[in-house]
Amino acid sequence: MLDRSQIQSIIPHRDPFLLVDRVLELVPGERVVAEKDVTGREDFFRGHFPGRPIMPGVLIIEALAQAGAVAALSAPEHAGKLALFGGVEKARFRRNVVPGEVLRLEVVLVRSRGPVGRGEGRAYVGDQLACSVLLTFFLADKQ
Repeated sequence: MLDRSQIQSIIPHRDPFLLVDRVLELVPGERVVAEKDVTGREDFFRGHFPGRPIMPGVLIIEALAQAGAVAALSAPEHAGKLALFGGVEKARFRRNVVPGEVLRLEVVLVRSRGPVGRGEGRAYVGDQLACSVLLTFFLADKQ
């Protein structure tokens, strides 16, 4: 299990934009299971939406991408790189994510060729699927 400080040693994201609180399972270069505590104190809830807070879908996808980046950048050959979005496909949202819930982030890296890869991401609240997406990423040198 990795905590926030260990996650921050792998990916460059920091508060308020670090959307992964802990990693429960990790197979470097292959897959990850992580969690995000949706507390209601996140700044985006002030405007999305007043009186009915819902985690924005794009941030659920970003959380999945960050979890996937942990899996990709944990592989020794990719350590110290930066994972960037290359594409988002087949994004589907099945339920709202609201304060007080824990978002489980599961990403399987399904293909990698050179610096480009793809990951299948699924976000759950309990056993309910909240979001599924196919992510394309590009691994770049930090500059």
